[in-house]
This record gives sequence, structure tokens and C-alpha cells, in this order.
Amino acid sequence: MKVSAIQPELIFNEPEQNEQMIERLTDQAIQTEQPDTIVLPEMWNVSFFPEDLSKHADKDGQRSKVFLSRLSKKHKVNIVGGTVATVFNGSYYNTGYQYDRKGQLIGTYHKVHLFSPSGEHEQFTPGQELGIFEIDGVKAGIATCYDLRFTEWIRMLALKEIEILFVPAAWPHPRVFHWETLLKARAIENQVFVAGVNGAGKTDKLAFCGHSLLLDPLGNTLANAEEKEQILTAEFDLPLRNQVKSQINVFQDRRPDLYQL
Repeated sequence: MKVSAIQPELIFNEPEQNEQMIERLTDQAIQTEQPDTIVLPEMWNVSFFPEDLSKHADKDGQRSKVFLSRLSKKHKVNIVGGTVATVFNGSYYNTGYQYDRKGQLIGTYHKVHLFSPSGEHEQFTPGQELGIFEIDGVKAGIATCYDLRFTEWIRMLALKEIEILFVPAAWPHPRVFHWETLLKARAIENQVFVAGVNGAGKTDKLAFCGHSLLLDPLGNTLANAEEKEQILTAEFDLPLRNQVKSQINVFQDRRPDLYQL
């Protein structure tokens, strides 16, 4: 499976301009890379994150769903649509939508772990469920930004036998070392392919570190980005995962009977 990660320099509080940017970069990725799957970063509609969400959050996610469905159908490509700021019945969520090549919605995920140092937990409602879906018959999972730090949550996805972990993020400086280290650790310990897709650019408060990263189940780097706007592409050789699992039997050798807290 060929995966293209889109790393844009988002414009704070400007959903229309960000939509245009995402469409431009998606068109470019299709023309130059011909991927099977395109992945977007966290909060691509408004960047992370406006204080007055009432003006910019996507009501019921309708605008974003129409946009992503149209793009995936237009290009006959799977889209892991990062996340967007949404509002449902007066509550705000950090929501990811996933689409197949026919433009059909195949998954929805509300970010579970909200980043309290930025006050995200005061503005948003946390999700309650794992994000699992299938693209081209391949089982995949999604975890958003801060979710990456919670090993138990990612292990739950791995125990559901996902083959690819998608991690859309709005990860800032100065923690780029954490970003790269945690992505590699999650790939190695769970023996899955990982697509970590970050934003670039700045808001009035944050500078995003870019460095999107595509990894194999051994933690090897297949492709890595710099800090600027970029399209990053790699081939995920899916049979490799079974080879890794057969050589290092982590899941066979687990002792869950002892893992009680």
C-alpha cells in the first residue's frame, strides 16, 4: 500500500483557505505520487485550536464530510482525513473521518486524550471509543496526537490486530524528539506500520514541528519530512508485518495474567 502524508502550513481560523490548501496538496499528491491512501494532519480545518470554537467548528461535521467524500471519490483514493474541529449538540469534538475510494465514510473517531497543558480538555469533549476501520481490506487504527503518549490505548488497537496505525497531529516545538521517539516506539512495540502526520507553520501561540514520519513495524524510517509544507510518500510492504511477528513473538509471549493494576 502506497501512503502519502500531507504536511501543510495551516492558516489559523481560516477553514475555507485550509480546504483550498488541502485540495491543492491532495491533487498534487495524486499527480506526482499516485498513492492508495492519503493522510491529513490534526485540525486541518482551523489549526490547533481557536479559542472561539463557536465561529469555526464544523456543525455535525457536515462540511468536512462532504469535502472529504468528494475528494476521495474524485481521485478514487482512500483518505484518512486527519481531524477537524466539530460541534454536535453544543459539544465540541476533535474528530477524524476516514473514507474509501468510493467516497464512502468508513470510520469516525473522536480524540480520546485531550491535551490539558493547552486547555484542550476545557474546550472539547473526549471521545470514548477506539478508532478502527478497513482500507482496501487492511485493518487500521487511528490515534490523534496526544493519544500517542498513552501506551495502553495504542496497545488496545494492536490487540484488535490492526496492521497500520495512523497518527494525525498538531505537534509543536520544542518536543520534536518526543514525537519521533514515540512514533518509533509505538511501531516497534506493536509491530505495526505507522504514519505520523503533523502540521507545519505557526499560530499566535504555537510553532508546529512538522517532521511527519512513515515507519515500518521494525521502527525503520521509510520517509521523513522537514518542517515546511511537504508531501511525504512511502510504500507499506504489508507482508513484512507477519515476518516481524513470526521472528519476535511479542504477542504470543505476553503475560496479560500479570498485567493487572
